Amino acid sequence: MMSYKPLFRTMEEKGITSYRLQKMGFNRATYYSIKNGNSVSTNTIHQLCKLLNCRVEDVIEYIPDE
Repeated sequence: MMSYKPLFRTMEEKGITSYRLQKMGFNRATYYSIKNGNSVSTNTIHQLCKLLNCRVEDVIEYIPDE
């Protein structure tokens, strides 16, 4: 399973709200899709890393199934 908890932690640490992320050019619908735990493309992960100036690990993490 993939978790986006690191993304929300990174956004909080950097003081970036979902509104600000949208103003930076990130699609609002994609943000809410992530918020609901849906999968996204590697292009979306790339865009988030670029906008937030962070690493992939700061956006998404793998959690093995038990």
